[in-house]
Amino acid sequence: MVTWIGEHLAAILFVTLAALLFTGYPVAFVLGGVAIFFGVIGILFDVFQPMQFFNLLPRIWGGVAANPILVAVPMFIFMGTVLERSGVANDLLHALQVITRRIPGGLAMSVTLMGTIMAATTGIVGASVVMLTLVALPAMMQRGYQKELAVGTIASAGTLGILIPPSIMLVIMGDLLQVSVGTLFAAAVFPGLLLSVLYLVYICALSFWRPELAPPLPADIGPKNAAEFWSMILKSFLPPTFLITLVLGSIFGGWATPTEAAGVGAAGALVLAWFNGRLGFKALNAMIESAALTNALVFFIFFGATLFAFVFRALGGDEIVTGMLKAMGLDTGWEILAFVMILVFVLGFFFDWIEICLIVLPVFAPVLKAIDFGPHLGEGGVIVFLTWFIILMSVNLQTSFLTPPFGFTLFYMKGTVPPSITMAHIYRGIIPFVLLQVMGLALVLAAPELALWLPRKVGFLSY
Repeated sequence: MVTWIGEHLAAILFVTLAALLFTGYPVAFVLGGVAIFFGVIGILFDVFQPMQFFNLLPRIWGGVAANPILVAVPMFIFMGTVLERSGVANDLLHALQVITRRIPGGLAMSVTLMGTIMAATTGIVGASVVMLTLVALPAMMQRGYQKELAVGTIASAGTLGILIPPSIMLVIMGDLLQVSVGTLFAAAVFPGLLLSVLYLVYICALSFWRPELAPPLPADIGPKNAAEFWSMILKSFLPPTFLITLVLGSIFGGWATPTEAAGVGAAGALVLAWFNGRLGFKALNAMIESAALTNALVFFIFFGATLFAFVFRALGGDEIVTGMLKAMGLDTGWEILAFVMILVFVLGFFFDWIEICLIVLPVFAPVLKAIDFGPHLGEGGVIVFLTWFIILMSVNLQTSFLTPPFGFTLFYMKGTVPPSITMAHIYRGIIPFVLLQVMGLALVLAAPELALWLPRKVGFLSY
Protein backbone atom coordinates (compact mmCIF):
# COMPACT_ATOMS: atom_id res chain seq x y z
CA MET A 1 0.00 0.00 0.00
CA VAL A 2 2.81 2.36 0.97
CA THR A 3 4.65 1.58 -2.26
CA TRP A 4 1.48 2.16 -4.34
CA ILE A 5 0.87 5.56 -2.72
CA GLY A 6 4.47 6.61 -3.38
CA GLU A 7 4.24 5.60 -7.03
CA HIS A 8 0.91 7.38 -7.59
CA LEU A 9 1.50 10.46 -5.44
CA ALA A 10 1.43 12.79 -8.49
CA ALA A 11 -2.00 11.45 -9.51
CA ILE A 12 -3.29 11.88 -5.94
CA LEU A 13 -1.89 15.43 -5.99
CA PHE A 14 -3.81 16.25 -9.18
CA VAL A 15 -7.09 14.80 -7.90
CA THR A 16 -6.71 16.62 -4.57
CA LEU A 17 -6.11 19.90 -6.37
CA ALA A 18 -9.19 19.44 -8.56
CA ALA A 19 -11.33 18.70 -5.50
CA LEU A 20 -10.05 21.67 -3.48
CA LEU A 21 -10.65 24.10 -6.33
CA PHE A 22 -14.38 23.49 -5.82
CA THR A 23 -14.17 24.79 -2.26
CA GLY A 24 -13.99 28.39 -3.44
CA TYR A 25 -10.74 29.00 -1.54
CA PRO A 26 -8.37 31.37 -3.40
CA VAL A 27 -6.79 29.49 -6.30
CA ALA A 28 -3.27 30.80 -5.67
CA PHE A 29 -3.20 29.44 -2.11
CA VAL A 30 -4.75 26.12 -3.17
CA LEU A 31 -2.08 25.61 -5.85
CA GLY A 32 0.83 26.55 -3.61
CA GLY A 33 -0.48 24.91 -0.43
CA VAL A 34 -1.28 21.57 -2.07
CA ALA A 35 2.12 21.53 -3.77
CA ILE A 36 4.02 22.13 -0.51
CA PHE A 37 1.87 19.61 1.38
CA PHE A 38 2.47 16.85 -1.18
CA GLY A 39 6.14 17.76 -1.37
CA VAL A 40 6.39 17.01 2.37
CA ILE A 41 4.45 13.76 1.90
CA GLY A 42 6.83 12.89 -0.94
CA ILE A 43 9.74 13.29 1.45
CA LEU A 44 8.09 10.85 3.87
CA PHE A 45 7.64 8.33 1.04
CA ASP A 46 11.18 8.95 -0.23
CA VAL A 47 10.07 10.14 -3.68
CA PHE A 48 10.88 13.81 -3.12
CA GLN A 49 14.11 15.19 -1.69
CA PRO A 50 14.15 18.01 0.91
CA MET A 51 16.83 19.84 -1.09
CA GLN A 52 14.39 20.13 -4.02
CA PHE A 53 12.41 22.72 -2.06
CA PHE A 54 15.39 25.06 -2.38
CA ASN A 55 14.97 24.94 -6.16
CA LEU A 56 11.58 26.62 -5.78
CA LEU A 57 12.93 30.05 -4.83
CA PRO A 58 15.01 30.58 -8.00
CA ARG A 59 12.06 29.27 -10.06
CA ILE A 60 9.71 31.83 -8.50
CA TRP A 61 12.01 34.82 -8.35
CA GLY A 62 14.01 34.06 -11.46
CA GLY A 63 11.24 32.55 -13.55
CA VAL A 64 8.24 34.69 -12.58
CA ALA A 65 9.08 37.76 -10.51
CA ALA A 66 12.14 38.66 -12.60
CA ASN A 67 10.61 37.77 -15.97
CA PRO A 68 10.70 40.92 -18.16
CA ILE A 69 7.90 39.59 -20.39
CA LEU A 70 5.44 39.49 -17.50
CA VAL A 71 5.96 43.19 -16.92
CA ALA A 72 3.54 43.65 -19.81
CA VAL A 73 0.71 42.13 -17.76
CA PRO A 74 0.27 44.90 -15.14
CA MET A 75 0.61 47.61 -17.78
CA PHE A 76 -2.03 46.06 -20.05
CA ILE A 77 -4.30 45.66 -17.01
CA PHE A 78 -3.77 49.31 -16.09
CA MET A 79 -4.43 50.37 -19.70
CA GLY A 80 -7.77 48.57 -19.72
CA THR A 81 -8.77 49.90 -16.32
CA VAL A 82 -8.11 53.50 -17.37
CA LEU A 83 -10.09 53.18 -20.61
CA GLU A 84 -13.04 51.58 -18.83
CA ARG A 85 -13.21 53.99 -15.89
CA SER A 86 -12.53 57.16 -17.89
CA GLY A 87 -15.59 56.77 -20.10
CA VAL A 88 -13.60 56.33 -23.32
CA ALA A 89 -15.28 52.97 -23.86
CA ASN A 90 -18.75 54.47 -23.31
CA ASP A 91 -18.15 57.15 -25.94
CA LEU A 92 -16.86 54.55 -28.38
CA LEU A 93 -20.01 52.43 -28.03
CA HIS A 94 -22.20 55.44 -28.81
CA ALA A 95 -20.19 56.11 -31.97
CA LEU A 96 -20.55 52.49 -33.09
CA GLN A 97 -24.32 52.62 -32.54
CA VAL A 98 -24.53 55.58 -34.89
CA ILE A 99 -22.37 53.89 -37.54
CA THR A 100 -24.39 50.61 -37.54
CA ARG A 101 -27.90 52.01 -37.05
CA ARG A 102 -29.13 51.04 -40.54
CA ILE A 103 -27.97 47.40 -40.37
CA PRO A 104 -30.34 44.64 -39.08
CA GLY A 105 -29.49 44.11 -35.42
CA GLY A 106 -27.34 47.24 -35.58
CA LEU A 107 -27.32 47.84 -31.84
CA ALA A 108 -26.29 44.24 -31.08
CA MET A 109 -23.66 44.41 -33.81
CA SER A 110 -22.30 47.65 -32.35
CA VAL A 111 -21.97 45.88 -28.97
CA THR A 112 -20.01 43.08 -30.66
CA LEU A 113 -17.77 45.58 -32.45
CA MET A 114 -17.32 47.40 -29.16
CA GLY A 115 -16.32 44.15 -27.47
CA THR A 116 -13.81 43.52 -30.27
CA ILE A 117 -12.25 46.96 -29.89
CA MET A 118 -12.27 46.74 -26.09
CA ALA A 119 -10.57 43.36 -26.39
CA ALA A 120 -7.74 44.99 -28.29
CA THR A 121 -7.35 47.67 -25.63
CA THR A 122 -8.02 45.94 -22.32
CA GLY A 123 -7.80 42.16 -22.29
CA ILE A 124 -9.78 42.22 -19.01
CA VAL A 125 -12.96 40.19 -19.41
CA GLY A 126 -14.59 41.24 -16.15
CA ALA A 127 -14.19 44.96 -16.90
CA SER A 128 -15.45 44.55 -20.49
CA VAL A 129 -18.52 42.53 -19.50
CA VAL A 130 -19.53 44.84 -16.65
CA MET A 131 -18.96 47.94 -18.76
CA LEU A 132 -20.92 46.58 -21.74
CA THR A 133 -23.75 45.42 -19.48
CA LEU A 134 -24.06 48.79 -17.75
CA VAL A 135 -23.82 50.79 -20.98
CA ALA A 136 -25.48 48.61 -23.63
CA LEU A 137 -28.12 46.53 -21.86
CA PRO A 138 -30.42 49.44 -20.88
CA ALA A 139 -30.32 50.69 -24.49
CA MET A 140 -31.07 47.20 -25.86
CA MET A 141 -33.98 46.73 -23.46
CA GLN A 142 -35.32 50.17 -24.31
CA ARG A 143 -35.26 49.27 -28.03
CA GLY A 144 -37.26 46.08 -27.39
CA TYR A 145 -34.48 43.51 -27.86
CA GLN A 146 -35.16 39.93 -26.79
CA LYS A 147 -33.56 39.41 -23.38
CA GLU A 148 -31.71 36.25 -24.42
CA LEU A 149 -30.22 37.88 -27.51
CA ALA A 150 -29.21 40.97 -25.55
CA VAL A 151 -27.40 39.16 -22.74
CA GLY A 152 -25.87 36.57 -25.10
CA THR A 153 -24.45 39.30 -27.32
CA ILE A 154 -22.98 41.23 -24.38
CA ALA A 155 -21.52 38.13 -22.72
CA SER A 156 -19.87 36.82 -25.89
CA ALA A 157 -18.52 40.22 -26.93
CA GLY A 158 -17.09 40.79 -23.46
CA THR A 159 -15.08 37.56 -23.55
CA LEU A 160 -13.20 38.40 -26.76
CA GLY A 161 -10.57 40.19 -24.68
CA ILE A 162 -9.11 36.87 -23.56
CA LEU A 163 -8.08 36.01 -27.14
CA ILE A 164 -7.65 39.18 -29.21
CA PRO A 165 -4.25 40.78 -28.48
CA PRO A 166 -3.01 42.22 -26.23
CA SER A 167 -4.38 39.23 -24.32
CA ILE A 168 -3.11 38.60 -20.81
CA MET A 169 -3.81 34.91 -21.35
CA LEU A 170 -1.43 34.79 -24.31
CA VAL A 171 1.30 36.46 -22.24
CA ILE A 172 0.88 33.85 -19.53
CA MET A 173 0.74 30.89 -21.92
CA GLY A 174 3.72 32.16 -23.88
CA ASP A 175 5.71 32.35 -20.67
CA LEU A 176 4.66 28.85 -19.62
CA LEU A 177 5.62 27.23 -22.93
CA GLN A 178 8.51 29.55 -23.85
CA VAL A 179 6.92 30.97 -27.00
CA SER A 180 7.42 34.58 -28.05
CA VAL A 181 4.53 36.79 -26.99
CA GLY A 182 4.81 38.72 -30.26
CA THR A 183 4.35 35.46 -32.17
CA LEU A 184 1.24 34.61 -30.16
CA PHE A 185 -0.22 38.10 -30.56
CA ALA A 186 0.17 37.82 -34.34
CA ALA A 187 -1.25 34.29 -34.34
CA ALA A 188 -4.33 35.30 -32.35
CA VAL A 189 -5.43 38.19 -34.58
CA PHE A 190 -7.34 36.22 -37.23
CA PRO A 191 -8.86 33.59 -34.88
CA GLY A 192 -10.06 36.43 -32.63
CA LEU A 193 -11.53 38.35 -35.57
CA LEU A 194 -13.03 35.08 -36.84
CA LEU A 195 -15.05 34.71 -33.64
CA SER A 196 -16.16 38.32 -33.89
CA VAL A 197 -17.25 37.82 -37.51
CA LEU A 198 -19.17 34.65 -36.58
CA TYR A 199 -21.03 36.61 -33.91
CA LEU A 200 -21.79 39.45 -36.36
CA VAL A 201 -23.06 37.10 -39.08
CA TYR A 202 -25.28 35.25 -36.59
CA ILE A 203 -26.74 38.49 -35.19
CA CYS A 204 -27.32 39.96 -38.65
CA ALA A 205 -28.96 36.77 -39.97
CA LEU A 206 -31.16 36.34 -36.89
CA SER A 207 -32.21 40.00 -36.94
CA PHE A 208 -33.02 39.79 -40.66
CA TRP A 209 -35.22 36.69 -40.36
CA ARG A 210 -36.76 37.60 -37.00
CA PRO A 211 -36.72 41.42 -36.77
CA GLU A 212 -38.98 41.38 -33.72
CA LEU A 213 -36.03 40.03 -31.68
CA ALA A 214 -33.84 43.04 -32.57
CA PRO A 215 -35.86 46.10 -33.58
CA PRO A 216 -33.90 48.58 -35.72
CA LEU A 217 -32.51 51.78 -34.26
CA PRO A 218 -34.29 55.02 -35.18
CA ALA A 219 -32.74 56.93 -38.04
CA ASP A 220 -32.44 60.11 -35.97
CA ILE A 221 -30.14 58.63 -33.31
CA GLY A 222 -26.86 60.44 -32.88
CA PRO A 223 -25.57 63.65 -34.51
CA LYS A 224 -27.99 65.96 -36.31
CA ASN A 225 -25.65 66.95 -39.15
CA ALA A 226 -22.40 66.00 -40.85
CA ALA A 227 -20.31 68.35 -38.72
CA GLU A 228 -21.52 66.73 -35.49
CA PHE A 229 -21.00 63.25 -37.00
CA TRP A 230 -17.38 63.87 -37.93
CA SER A 231 -16.76 65.56 -34.59
CA MET A 232 -18.00 62.39 -32.89
CA ILE A 233 -15.76 60.22 -35.09
CA LEU A 234 -12.71 62.38 -34.35
CA LYS A 235 -13.34 62.49 -30.61
CA SER A 236 -14.80 59.07 -29.76
CA PHE A 237 -13.86 56.60 -32.50
CA LEU A 238 -10.45 57.48 -33.91
CA PRO A 239 -8.43 57.97 -30.66
CA PRO A 240 -8.97 54.45 -29.20
CA THR A 241 -8.61 52.95 -32.69
CA PHE A 242 -5.30 54.79 -33.12
CA LEU A 243 -4.15 53.52 -29.70
CA ILE A 244 -4.89 49.92 -30.72
CA THR A 245 -3.00 50.38 -33.99
CA LEU A 246 -0.06 51.93 -32.15
CA VAL A 247 0.18 49.15 -29.57
CA LEU A 248 -0.28 46.16 -31.88
CA GLY A 249 1.41 47.72 -34.91
CA SER A 250 4.58 48.44 -32.93
CA ILE A 251 4.74 44.76 -31.88
CA PHE A 252 4.03 43.30 -35.33
CA GLY A 253 6.36 45.76 -37.01
CA GLY A 254 9.21 44.86 -34.71
CA TRP A 255 9.53 48.41 -33.40
CA ALA A 256 8.76 47.50 -29.80
CA THR A 257 8.63 44.48 -27.55
CA PRO A 258 5.27 43.55 -25.99
CA THR A 259 6.49 45.04 -22.72
CA GLU A 260 7.42 48.34 -24.38
CA ALA A 261 4.14 48.39 -26.30
CA ALA A 262 2.25 47.81 -23.05
CA GLY A 263 3.95 50.87 -21.59
CA VAL A 264 2.95 52.91 -24.63
CA GLY A 265 -0.62 51.64 -24.30
CA ALA A 266 -0.83 52.55 -20.61
CA ALA A 267 0.54 56.04 -21.30
CA GLY A 268 -1.82 56.44 -24.27
CA ALA A 269 -4.83 55.46 -22.15
CA LEU A 270 -3.92 58.15 -19.61
CA VAL A 271 -3.64 60.72 -22.41
CA LEU A 272 -7.10 59.78 -23.73
CA ALA A 273 -8.57 60.01 -20.23
CA TRP A 274 -6.97 63.44 -19.75
CA PHE A 275 -8.14 64.57 -23.18
CA ASN A 276 -11.71 63.68 -22.21
CA GLY A 277 -11.39 65.61 -18.95
CA ARG A 278 -11.76 62.51 -16.77
CA LEU A 279 -8.36 62.21 -15.14
CA GLY A 280 -8.79 63.84 -11.76
CA PHE A 281 -6.86 62.81 -8.65
CA LYS A 282 -9.69 60.68 -7.25
CA ALA A 283 -10.32 58.98 -10.58
CA LEU A 284 -6.63 58.20 -11.06
CA ASN A 285 -6.38 56.82 -7.52
CA ALA A 286 -9.36 54.51 -8.17
CA MET A 287 -7.81 53.33 -11.45
CA ILE A 288 -4.49 52.53 -9.77
CA GLU A 289 -6.16 50.70 -6.88
CA SER A 290 -8.34 48.58 -9.20
CA ALA A 291 -5.40 47.67 -11.44
CA ALA A 292 -3.20 46.84 -8.42
CA LEU A 293 -5.77 44.43 -6.97
CA THR A 294 -6.15 42.65 -10.32
CA ASN A 295 -2.38 42.37 -10.71
CA ALA A 296 -1.93 41.00 -7.21
CA LEU A 297 -4.48 38.28 -7.95
CA VAL A 298 -2.78 37.30 -11.22
CA PHE A 299 0.76 37.14 -9.83
CA PHE A 300 -0.18 35.18 -6.72
CA ILE A 301 -1.67 32.60 -9.06
CA PHE A 302 1.61 32.62 -11.01
CA PHE A 303 3.55 31.80 -7.84
CA GLY A 304 1.15 29.05 -6.80
CA ALA A 305 1.14 27.49 -10.26
CA THR A 306 4.93 27.49 -10.37
CA LEU A 307 5.01 25.54 -7.10
CA PHE A 308 2.40 23.09 -8.34
CA ALA A 309 4.06 22.42 -11.70
CA PHE A 310 7.47 21.84 -10.07
CA VAL A 311 6.22 19.40 -7.43
CA PHE A 312 3.92 17.58 -9.89
CA ARG A 313 6.76 16.89 -12.31
CA ALA A 314 9.20 16.05 -9.51
CA LEU A 315 6.76 13.38 -8.28
CA GLY A 316 6.68 11.77 -11.73
CA GLY A 317 3.62 13.51 -13.15
CA ASP A 318 4.86 13.38 -16.77
CA GLU A 319 5.19 9.58 -16.65
CA ILE A 320 1.72 9.19 -15.13
CA VAL A 321 0.12 11.34 -17.84
CA THR A 322 1.90 9.39 -20.59
CA GLY A 323 0.82 6.09 -19.02
CA MET A 324 -2.78 7.29 -18.67
CA LEU A 325 -2.97 8.24 -22.35
CA LYS A 326 -1.57 4.86 -23.40
CA ALA A 327 -4.01 3.05 -21.12
CA MET A 328 -6.87 4.93 -22.83
CA GLY A 329 -5.57 3.80 -26.20
CA LEU A 330 -4.60 7.33 -27.24
CA ASP A 331 -1.35 6.86 -29.04
CA THR A 332 -1.62 9.16 -32.07
CA GLY A 333 -1.13 12.91 -32.05
CA TRP A 334 -4.66 13.67 -33.26
CA GLU A 335 -6.23 11.42 -30.64
CA ILE A 336 -4.26 13.02 -27.82
CA LEU A 337 -4.96 16.54 -29.13
CA ALA A 338 -8.68 15.78 -29.41
CA PHE A 339 -8.67 14.43 -25.85
CA VAL A 340 -6.96 17.58 -24.52
CA MET A 341 -9.42 19.86 -26.36
CA ILE A 342 -12.43 17.94 -25.01
CA LEU A 343 -10.90 17.93 -21.51
CA VAL A 344 -10.34 21.70 -21.61
CA PHE A 345 -13.90 22.28 -22.84
CA VAL A 346 -15.35 20.15 -20.02
CA LEU A 347 -13.10 21.75 -17.39
CA GLY A 348 -14.40 25.11 -18.59
CA PHE A 349 -17.77 24.23 -17.04
CA PHE A 350 -16.17 24.17 -13.59
CA PHE A 351 -12.93 26.20 -13.55
CA ASP A 352 -11.63 29.61 -14.57
CA TRP A 353 -9.33 29.89 -17.62
CA ILE A 354 -6.23 30.66 -15.58
CA GLU A 355 -6.74 27.55 -13.44
CA ILE A 356 -7.17 25.38 -16.53
CA CYS A 357 -4.25 26.99 -18.31
CA LEU A 358 -1.80 26.69 -15.44
CA ILE A 359 -2.76 23.11 -14.67
CA VAL A 360 -3.32 21.53 -18.09
CA LEU A 361 -0.41 23.08 -19.99
CA PRO A 362 2.42 21.83 -17.74
CA VAL A 363 0.80 18.37 -17.70
CA PHE A 364 0.04 17.78 -21.40
CA ALA A 365 2.34 20.15 -23.30
CA PRO A 366 5.50 17.99 -22.81
CA VAL A 367 3.63 15.00 -24.28
CA LEU A 368 2.26 16.93 -27.25
CA LYS A 369 5.60 18.58 -28.06
CA ALA A 370 7.05 15.17 -28.88
CA ILE A 371 4.37 14.48 -31.53
CA ASP A 372 4.86 15.26 -35.21
CA PHE A 373 1.72 16.60 -36.93
CA GLY A 374 3.45 16.42 -40.27
CA PRO A 375 2.29 18.32 -43.31
CA HIS A 376 -0.80 19.72 -41.53
CA LEU A 377 1.35 22.45 -40.00
CA GLY A 378 4.06 22.77 -42.62
CA GLU A 379 7.64 23.42 -41.56
CA GLY A 380 8.88 25.12 -38.42
CA GLY A 381 9.11 22.36 -35.85
CA VAL A 382 8.08 22.58 -32.21
CA ILE A 383 7.56 26.36 -32.07
CA VAL A 384 5.04 26.23 -34.92
CA PHE A 385 3.13 23.46 -33.17
CA LEU A 386 3.20 25.25 -29.81
CA THR A 387 1.92 28.45 -31.42
CA TRP A 388 -0.98 26.61 -33.03
CA PHE A 389 -1.67 24.63 -29.86
CA ILE A 390 -1.77 27.75 -27.68
CA ILE A 391 -4.23 29.42 -30.07
CA LEU A 392 -6.41 26.28 -30.02
CA MET A 393 -6.32 26.37 -26.23
CA SER A 394 -7.17 30.08 -26.23
CA VAL A 395 -10.18 29.69 -28.54
CA ASN A 396 -11.33 26.72 -26.48
CA LEU A 397 -10.94 28.63 -23.22
CA GLN A 398 -13.31 31.30 -24.54
CA THR A 399 -16.07 28.86 -23.67
CA SER A 400 -14.99 28.64 -20.01
CA PHE A 401 -16.34 32.16 -19.47
CA LEU A 402 -19.78 31.30 -20.81
CA THR A 403 -20.51 27.70 -19.80
CA PRO A 404 -22.50 27.13 -16.61
CA PRO A 405 -22.40 26.55 -13.71
CA PHE A 406 -19.11 28.44 -13.12
CA GLY A 407 -18.74 30.67 -16.16
CA PHE A 408 -17.34 33.87 -14.68
CA THR A 409 -18.96 36.05 -17.34
CA LEU A 410 -22.35 34.78 -16.19
CA PHE A 411 -21.58 35.88 -12.63
CA TYR A 412 -20.27 39.27 -13.77
CA MET A 413 -23.44 39.80 -15.76
CA LYS A 414 -25.89 38.55 -13.14
CA GLY A 415 -24.43 40.97 -10.62
CA THR A 416 -25.01 43.86 -13.02
CA VAL A 417 -28.33 43.16 -14.81
CA PRO A 418 -31.72 44.27 -13.42
CA PRO A 419 -33.91 41.73 -11.53
CA SER A 420 -36.12 41.25 -14.61
CA ILE A 421 -33.29 39.28 -16.26
CA THR A 422 -32.84 35.89 -14.60
CA MET A 423 -30.07 33.31 -14.81
CA ALA A 424 -32.39 31.30 -17.09
CA HIS A 425 -32.36 34.19 -19.61
CA ILE A 426 -28.55 34.33 -19.41
CA TYR A 427 -28.12 30.55 -19.80
CA ARG A 428 -30.41 30.41 -22.83
CA GLY A 429 -28.77 33.49 -24.32
CA ILE A 430 -25.22 32.14 -24.31
CA ILE A 431 -26.00 28.75 -25.96
CA PRO A 432 -25.76 29.90 -29.62
CA PHE A 433 -22.58 31.84 -28.91
CA VAL A 434 -20.91 28.84 -27.24
CA LEU A 435 -21.77 26.82 -30.36
CA LEU A 436 -20.21 29.57 -32.50
CA GLN A 437 -17.05 29.37 -30.37
CA VAL A 438 -16.91 25.60 -30.91
CA MET A 439 -17.32 26.24 -34.66
CA GLY A 440 -14.41 28.72 -34.51
CA LEU A 441 -12.28 26.12 -32.72
CA ALA A 442 -13.07 23.54 -35.40
CA LEU A 443 -12.08 25.99 -38.16
CA VAL A 444 -8.71 26.79 -36.54
CA LEU A 445 -8.14 23.06 -35.94
CA ALA A 446 -8.88 22.22 -39.59
CA ALA A 447 -7.13 25.27 -41.07
CA PRO A 448 -4.04 26.04 -38.94
CA GLU A 449 -3.01 28.83 -41.34
CA LEU A 450 -5.72 30.95 -39.72
CA ALA A 451 -3.33 31.15 -36.79
CA LEU A 452 0.03 30.67 -38.51
CA TRP A 453 -0.19 32.83 -41.66
CA LEU A 454 0.25 36.24 -40.01
CA PRO A 455 3.18 35.34 -37.70
CA ARG A 456 4.87 33.77 -40.74
CA LYS A 457 4.15 36.82 -42.87
CA VAL A 458 5.64 39.27 -40.35
CA GLY A 459 8.67 37.04 -39.75
CA PHE A 460 7.95 35.52 -36.34
CA LEU A 461 7.72 32.00 -37.82
CA SER A 462 9.42 30.35 -40.78
CA TYR A 463 7.56 28.67 -43.63
